[in-house]
Amino acid sequence: MFDIGFSELMLIGLVALIVIGPERLPKVARTVGHLLGRLQRYVSDVKSDIQREIQLDELKKLQSEMKDSARAFETSVRSEVADMKGVVEQGTADAKASIADLEAQLEAARKPADEGTPAAPPADATPAEPSPQLELGLDPGRQQAGKA
Repeated sequence: MFDIGFSELMLIGLVALIVIGPERLPKVARTVGHLLGRLQRYVSDVKSDIQREIQLDELKKLQSEMKDSARAFETSVRSEVADMKGVVEQGTADAKASIADLEAQLEAARKPADEGTPAAPPADATPAEPSPQLELGLDPGRQQAGKA
């Protein structure tokens, strides 16, 4: 901390022994040791407080960066959704227009067919079977027509 070597420490101890005296030196050394311990703990507490503040600032910066990136992602997603919604709406409008056009063509094709030709019998109608009476000549309607 102070970069004091062993020889310098011995010199300080020798001066203290001469100035303070051998009777009071152990008590003074103990007091100085306690004060140095308190000083080291105080410096350590200050360092840890500074480190916590630095970490807190870093966390706040990180939090703000995350919020900014989340906002940017949200806006990009919203714009993509809006683009896709426009594409879907355009496709729906095109499909509705195509359906309306096909319905108009179908109506136009039905009108001339209804006006120009009489109603034809259904194609799936079964042909009438010949009457066995006609084959034998026993049809009462024909016989009366033949007599008249």
